[in-house]
Amino acid sequence: MRVVVDPNVLVSAAVASGVSAELLDRWLTDRPFDVVVCPALIGELRDVLARDRFRRWISIHESDRFVGRLESEGERWTDPTDIPAVTGDPRIDYLVALYRDCDADLLVSGDSDLLDLDAEDVSVLTPGELLAQL
Repeated sequence: MRVVVDPNVLVSAAVASGVSAELLDRWLTDRPFDVVVCPALIGELRDVLARDRFRRWISIHESDRFVGRLESEGERWTDPTDIPAVTGDPRIDYLVALYRDCDADLLVSGDSDLLDLDAEDVSVLTPGELLAQL
């Protein structure tokens, strides 16, 4: 199963225990699915985790290791070039385009713009919903 994971879910997994961290741990230990990454997704994750407000939960060194591991162990794809406006937030439309480009089975997010997406060809689950299915 090929999965695109919203960077916000990955940030949550990096800085807090909980469902997102548990989902990422399952991926790293059991490999029940493949995580698709692209330079834009990795760049967004790296930029967010570099913000000072996250230092209380994760050091720069730890965030670099986290992003590096995701980048090296994820299934790498090129950035989507055709990014149609499909959500209420143009900053996340690339996730849907990546999903379509790599023919993913799921997009995992907690973002209401993605969860409420009205597109028959895109399946979106929360981290908890995917964990329940595994």
